[in-house]
Amino acid sequence: MPAFWNSKVEGFFTQIQSNIGGLTTSEAQKRLKVLGKNQIKEKQQETTFSLLLKQFKSPISLMLIAAAILSFFLRQPTDAIIILIIILASGLLGFWQEKGASDAMQKLLSMVKVTATISRDGKKTAIPLENIVVGDVVWLSAGDIVPADCLVIEANNLIVNEATLTGETFPVDKFVGVLPAETPLAKRTNSLFMGSSIVSGSGKAAVVHTGKATELGNIAKHLTIIAPETDFEKGIKHFGFLLAEITFVLVLIIFALNVVLEEPIVDAFLFSLAIAIGLTPQLLPAIISVNLARGAGRMAEKKVIVKRLSAIQDFGSMNVLCSDKTGTLTEGKVKVSQFIDINEKQSDKVLQYATLNASLQEGFKNPIDKAICEFTFPEISTYSKKDEIPYDFIRKRLSVLVNNAEETILITKGALSNILEVCSQVEIDEKIEDFGTHKAAIQAQFEKWSSQGFRTLGIAYRKVNDATIRHIDEKNMIFLGFITLFDPPKKDINLTIKALKELGVSLKVITGDNLLVAKSVAKTIGFERINTLTGIEMRNLSNEALLYKVGNIDVFAEIEPNQKENIVLALKKAGFVVGYMGDGINDASALHAADVGISVDTAVDVAKDAADMVLLESNLNVLLNGIKEGRKTFANTMKYIFMATSANFGNMFSVAGASLFLPFLPLLPKQILFTNLLTDMPEMMISSDHVEEEAIRQPAKWDLKFIRRFMIYFGLLSSIFDYLSFAILIYVFKANESLFQTGWFVESVASATCVVFVVRTRSFFLKSKPSRPLSLMLLLTVGIVILLPISPFAASLGFVPLPFTLYLTIFFIVLCYLACAEALKIWFYKGVK
Repeated sequence: MPAFWNSKVEGFFTQIQSNIGGLTTSEAQKRLKVLGKNQIKEKQQETTFSLLLKQFKSPISLMLIAAAILSFFLRQPTDAIIILIIILASGLLGFWQEKGASDAMQKLLSMVKVTATISRDGKKTAIPLENIVVGDVVWLSAGDIVPADCLVIEANNLIVNEATLTGETFPVDKFVGVLPAETPLAKRTNSLFMGSSIVSGSGKAAVVHTGKATELGNIAKHLTIIAPETDFEKGIKHFGFLLAEITFVLVLIIFALNVVLEEPIVDAFLFSLAIAIGLTPQLLPAIISVNLARGAGRMAEKKVIVKRLSAIQDFGSMNVLCSDKTGTLTEGKVKVSQFIDINEKQSDKVLQYATLNASLQEGFKNPIDKAICEFTFPEISTYSKKDEIPYDFIRKRLSVLVNNAEETILITKGALSNILEVCSQVEIDEKIEDFGTHKAAIQAQFEKWSSQGFRTLGIAYRKVNDATIRHIDEKNMIFLGFITLFDPPKKDINLTIKALKELGVSLKVITGDNLLVAKSVAKTIGFERINTLTGIEMRNLSNEALLYKVGNIDVFAEIEPNQKENIVLALKKAGFVVGYMGDGINDASALHAADVGISVDTAVDVAKDAADMVLLESNLNVLLNGIKEGRKTFANTMKYIFMATSANFGNMFSVAGASLFLPFLPLLPKQILFTNLLTDMPEMMISSDHVEEEAIRQPAKWDLKFIRRFMIYFGLLSSIFDYLSFAILIYVFKANESLFQTGWFVESVASATCVVFVVRTRSFFLKSKPSRPLSLMLLLTVGIVILLPISPFAASLGFVPLPFTLYLTIFFIVLCYLACAEALKIWFYKGVK
């Protein structure tokens, strides 16, 4: 249906073979099979087989497999088979970890799926957005995401944000109707489009296009949308480039020199590639995936559901948190304090009109209207609603038209300043007087209650003769009185804010409430200083001036929806890692702009969809626990990098150097690969390791210079002990080729394994207890390497039994290495915060 906006509702349903009651479940399932999921881009969920293949796709692994196959045909079948078995074992280890991580993440994501309310089998039901099909009838209300391209079949003051498609800042009204076929997209007032969201009002629509057939899908065909890299992802990439450069240069030199030294070319090639694998932390992608997935699992236990895994690292790095006050800093349970007239007297008429307005409106359900309706209910049964103008974030007013047997009344409720701007009169003691003479007194009352922490709304009315109302009817109103509301601060919120500060996270409050209320709440919850900026003041600032000021502001008050995103972007430009917590319709753009978008499970769909993380409770304590888990995940990922760049790197550097002066290879290619496999085993358990309090006190940052320094210092220390081992093997034990290779294999794996105890912590390693899985895997690896020379597999790998005195010597070498590594660590971290 290329021009469905040109169709009448009755004929439209005939064309899509549906009806006002929607589809049956069986028909919907048929259409889903034929048309496919309602997705613009197929979700790249890897199959088990593709995940397995991915473990062997690195260029080095492919070259090594090719070289092993070549050596098989050159009559070295045993070595070739062993090399292939080791490569397969290493790949399966990575596959097992990543598969578990992937399955765990799918379970977590299913907990926060965004759904749409549709008619199925004549009943309203909620289904995932991707299961929407052509012919479905969708029920929409404020905060909902439009799930597909639709024709409006029922509209009640339906206002939609279409900025995603049209670029228009202001929301547009939608109506039932028929439009010319040539009507441009921005003018199609009877149509709804995928990617837009409902700002206010309610309605029903019939789905006509889904997935790639939608307007948004058509745009997406011509775009390549790449998610921006996080700081951690950039760091990993730069780290990879650094290792690739070192590996390439080193392997090229080793291969060339071994050829010059007249080593067989295939052996030299296999040796060089094995060195490359030893230098490359091949399991880094798997380690990161496992760490993040397990971190997400722990965060789920703390009631934080992670939607985007890489956001965990940014969560740990976050040093500014922007949040509204309602429901986060306060209880979120708004209570009415009083309904009063201009003389500050309790007014039954203010209560009655406020209740009519709150109880009869059918737009966005909100805590304020709920609180008003929970108050002592006045007599309103004689009134019925004729029409309404829903609340929106531009007018900041809600109007309903009601009538009884005697009169028709337009009642408007909203932010006081927005109510006053449509008033020309005021009611005092049942008398109508000119508004101008009382404006100053009204403002003074407002400021008094605001400074005491009360949110103050205004209510106005006028009698009309019309049966319907429009925005232009909100004029010449009679100001009736005030509604004061109170949302008490959460218990112990001041302690939570203090705990955030101790973690290096500063809280910035962004609220639409007036400045006096915002300052009062900030003072109550324990802000030590309260530097403020209002929305009006912000409008008068240049981008440069905002960038200069934004870091020192604690409370942003009277902020308009579009300004929230500007605040977040300014903070990011100022060098902060910004988290934004929001749950409302007007928070979506700021959630997208933040480094970490955080919403709650009870949020509107558009906010939940935009967020990177969803809290199962609207509570900063939940967020506090999440931040700690994010930092633990970051710390454990860094442990692997430190391990891979200390003993492993030093060992490979040593074996490369030794190959130049020894008459034989210090380790055979298959032995190097087996060394790499064994040292990777305990490192796979690093995600379960304990993290010290010191590591989570401050935001975690990626520092490539620091990693490079660590690699040089600890790699050199490892090499010193390697060359000491070489000297002892050659000059003390007079080792031949097999004894040398076996002795140094045992020493290198044992040292690389045991040094994990040292580099995993900044404190003295005997004081910091590793996790049980890590400890057991470390001990298992050491046990394997000790027993391997006397096992049935020894001969196949080129190993021979070692004399007991050599075992004792290796034990003392490893012990001295650990002592020196501990001393180097103390010196290295001296002065490092």
